[in-house]
Amino acid sequence: MKLSGAKILLESLLKEGVEVMFGYPGGAVLPFFDVLYDSPLRFILTRHEQGAAHAADGYARATGKVGVCIATSGPGATNLTTGIANAYMDSIPMVALTGQVKTFLIGNDAFQEADVTGITRPITKYNYLVKDVQDLARIVREAFHIASTGRPGPVLIDLPVDIQLRETEFIWPEEVNLRGYKPTYYGHPGQIKKAARAIKEAKKPIFYIGGGVITSGAHQELKELAERLKIPVTSTLMGLGGFPGTHELFLGMLGMHGTVFANLAIQNADLIIAVGARFDDRVTGRLDAFAPYAKIIHIDIDPASISKNVKVDIPIVGDARNILGQLSEEIEEAPDTEAWLHQINEWKRKNPLSYKDDGKLKPQYVVEQIYEATKGEAIITTEVGQNQMWAAQWYKYSRPRTFISSGGLGTMGFGFPAAMGAKVGCPEKQVFDIAGDGSIQMNIQELATCVCNKINVKVAIINNSYLGMVRQWQELFYKKRYSHTCLYNPDFVKLAESYGAVGIRVTKKEEVRPAIEKALSIDNTVFIDFQVDPEENVFPMVPAGEAIDRMIGGMA
Repeated sequence: MKLSGAKILLESLLKEGVEVMFGYPGGAVLPFFDVLYDSPLRFILTRHEQGAAHAADGYARATGKVGVCIATSGPGATNLTTGIANAYMDSIPMVALTGQVKTFLIGNDAFQEADVTGITRPITKYNYLVKDVQDLARIVREAFHIASTGRPGPVLIDLPVDIQLRETEFIWPEEVNLRGYKPTYYGHPGQIKKAARAIKEAKKPIFYIGGGVITSGAHQELKELAERLKIPVTSTLMGLGGFPGTHELFLGMLGMHGTVFANLAIQNADLIIAVGARFDDRVTGRLDAFAPYAKIIHIDIDPASISKNVKVDIPIVGDARNILGQLSEEIEEAPDTEAWLHQINEWKRKNPLSYKDDGKLKPQYVVEQIYEATKGEAIITTEVGQNQMWAAQWYKYSRPRTFISSGGLGTMGFGFPAAMGAKVGCPEKQVFDIAGDGSIQMNIQELATCVCNKINVKVAIINNSYLGMVRQWQELFYKKRYSHTCLYNPDFVKLAESYGAVGIRVTKKEEVRPAIEKALSIDNTVFIDFQVDPEENVFPMVPAGEAIDRMIGGMA
């Protein structure tokens, strides 16, 4: 029996186990939306295509499954690109489907035509323009395989409308065999032995972990190895939740807004064991001054990431979980880290994370209270800026896939639709978006999506009436010349209520905890407008171009 391309696409998605997708219809995807009408697949209509991409991203991060989004041709497809780039930078498995004009019109500047495969080539792991309906099932199978294996990432399929209408026999390929795409999953035995020897001989070792620990599911292997060897652990923003945030060996986040003691530990270590991290500029600071005494072991599934930014001594290509297991079997004798841990504890004692408790409503206090009210069990998403850094510093993440944030691209407007996707993927979890008053307005239209679909998320707006992080830089480095960073905001309470959600306003410290508990008790999306101290800064902070132990520190 022959099926249309639209029907083949739907059947292929169901074969891949897709249960939900996010998107927005348009002329070039109408054949697919017609077959979607009476299908078992759950479709969530967002109010903007960027919201669809971020929701699919948040769904993927929270569940570990491939997120799926769809948009029409031209402006619909280009509106997806920010979300695709965001997923690419953070190695998130996603399949983005875009409509395209009819095949014979491609290249003729037809109505709502854009060269989507050309536009997205630098921001996708791979992309396809479907030119023959007979290739469609195979392309979908390959797309999901590429998106979810090796170093994950987004894959785009561009679907001309006539391909969706043409008919052919549906043949589902059970296996995928792509020449030239063979990710390495186990470390080379010789490199494992070298790493084990270096760990045994180290006096000041440290684990430096990134998002790869979470992607590979290596958190348990990491915990067991760190405890057995008594080696401290620090994390990138993307790695938060990969090691328990309350553990005595955990140093918190390192880098530009990391803890003082994490940065001092990296700078004084004699061995760095980097696992699923890529030494980005927000971690390293001034490259020629980064970790001057350390030998570096770098474990990563992407060979292109190794020695890309920092030259390493012992590269190991493969899956983090497998390699940590190999290392655990190889290492028989733990290094002597007693003096090293004593030094780190001294740094912790002298340089704790702190802020002034002067009676004003402080954003750090808000995050602490969200942590206590949720008992550390919520999924936290963030926007980008000060709110993101306070969420990273003051909420303790004990499990993977509970901190969802735009790390590489730094996309304002990410957190709210990502929270929506995370809640759809994990309906039993409390989901909190810790937002800024600037970022939240970039995809605030998704309030309608949440209310219409009964997606019960909570949003804590850290409202300081500024583009806070940009204002902080202007204060510290541009003589307080606040050029276009002061915001005129709507009444967020009334705005939430106008969509059918709930709004709560908080202006005093003593109102914080009751407002959070009230929000958690309401079966609806809730905006809590926390009107915080307007010129509160994120500290510690490493100025741009400085070594990471040259921090503007301490009390805000």
